[in-house]
Amino acid sequence: MADLNVNICGVNFKNPLIAASGTFGFGREYDEIYDISVIGGISTKGMTLEPRQGNPVPRIAEGRSVILNAVGLQNPGVEHFIKYDLPFLKQKGIAIVANVAGKTFDDYGAICAKLDGLVDFIELNISCPNVKAGGMAFGIKPESIKEVTRTAKSSLRKTPLMVKLSPNVESIPLNAQAAQSGGADCISLINTLTGMAIDVERRTPVIANNTGGVSGAGIKPVALRMVYEAAHSVDIPVIGMGGITCGTDVIEFMLAGARAVQVGTANFTDANAMPRILAETNLWLDRHGIKNINEIVDTLKLN
Repeated sequence: MADLNVNICGVNFKNPLIAASGTFGFGREYDEIYDISVIGGISTKGMTLEPRQGNPVPRIAEGRSVILNAVGLQNPGVEHFIKYDLPFLKQKGIAIVANVAGKTFDDYGAICAKLDGLVDFIELNISCPNVKAGGMAFGIKPESIKEVTRTAKSSLRKTPLMVKLSPNVESIPLNAQAAQSGGADCISLINTLTGMAIDVERRTPVIANNTGGVSGAGIKPVALRMVYEAAHSVDIPVIGMGGITCGTDVIEFMLAGARAVQVGTANFTDANAMPRILAETNLWLDRHGIKNINEIVDTLKLN
């Protein structure tokens, strides 16, 4: 069996499979199904300084090979996480990535300061609206990406910073470079695409929020292209995600330049998705005589 260990910014992951934020909670529910210590890491439910109730229901809709969600960052707040969820995750022996969000630059700085040194990585969710800039998401323009990254990084002394990029932008390479310029140690992508589902009988959007984030197997080609573009526009590590449902998907993202991957929506359709994907990844590596998974990173041969 191949060596699956990957090291990203000094953080060791026993394998490159990380549970994606918003699809795995804080790990407790899935740990009732299988021992989550088998995965490489977890990106927590997106957290804010204060608890949030999230958006009104209905806030999830199913499509062909995708789902739409507009949960609205429902979470118990960072203090609850530190007191109740962090101790549980630490005993599992997996890398802990704290996904954080805010309404202002100061929010990002404050939550990063609270978590510095307590977790292995901090992942900035910059797809949130900046309330002081008319509601435009922090992750749309390179200038705001650089500024929010710099704000978060200035609050960190011990924990490396990962910036999660939105796909709903003009240029992934430019935004990846902006995150790097702002001090990001690593980037992850893609966050969800923006979409809509319509109830043709009621003639209204299915989701109460009207639009939502699109994820699932159907977005993989878009995600793969963006990961490739990002990986070849920055000098920092890239973690890929978007539609991963099987072992060969993992291999594709790593061939494109990702050092690790996050598995999200697949966890909803198959509660045992991550152990299965891990086994399938191992089988592919064994079949191709690969002794160390890092050997395949960024080895795509273009036509």
